[in-house]
Amino acid sequence: MNILTVSNQKGGVGKTTTAVTISGLLALAGKRVLLVDLDPQCSLSNYFGFDPDSVDASVYDLFLSESRSGLQSIARPSGTDGVDVVPASPAMATLDRQLGTRQGQGLVLKRAVEAMEGNYDWTLLDCPPTLGMLMINALAACNSVILPTQTEHLALNGLERMLRTLEMVNRSRGTPLEYLIVPTMFDQRTRASRQTLEHLTTHYSDRLSATVIPVDTMFREASRRGVPLPQLDPQARGVLAFRELLEEIERRNLGAPAPMAKTA
Repeated sequence: MNILTVSNQKGGVGKTTTAVTISGLLALAGKRVLLVDLDPQCSLSNYFGFDPDSVDASVYDLFLSESRSGLQSIARPSGTDGVDVVPASPAMATLDRQLGTRQGQGLVLKRAVEAMEGNYDWTLLDCPPTLGMLMINALAACNSVILPTQTEHLALNGLERMLRTLEMVNRSRGTPLEYLIVPTMFDQRTRASRQTLEHLTTHYSDRLSATVIPVDTMFREASRRGVPLPQLDPQARGVLAFRELLEEIERRNLGAPAPMAKTA
């Protein structure tokens, strides 16, 4: 199973839009996709019409039960064929305080996702913008990381914090995580967008996506309707950009399990 974490240590950079749009494109290609909302702000859950205050079960319950029932009983149909959602709840914000000192909490999600092997072709983990138990779980569970980065100056600080977090995580992993920086919300008309993209190209060229995601008001309309934009308007310019991004992800083999080491 391909497992991608979508993360950045800044809010509002397009993480949820990235996860949802990629899931829509994968579903159109006949893939089975699981979206996991790990953000206590519950943007992904709200996108698909789930009320975080009244869902029967959420990621919060997964951590409290130590995966007793697993993701299978929590996953819900999104309303888009081929895409299921594990919803979030605001109570997830208390997990660090409740469980932060308990042993093994960094691998709860990894074990739960591994138990879903065979049920889905792709799992996408939508992270909160803050470093804590939920982000650490996502980074431990995935095979690669996508870093949406809004093309404006303040977003660079969140990216730099996120890269330091990846360095820390990689020191404790056997295999370093591959990652791809994706410029988002690009507006050619603004100096801020152009200068930020130039900075990303200068400083992160080896890890920077060849695809730039433009500003597209249709993303807002898709969110209002609760469907991924590829299902609403397959020819929207934002969809065309994300289609290029998905092709790049697949070409780089991001999200796929690392190949087994050859034995003598």
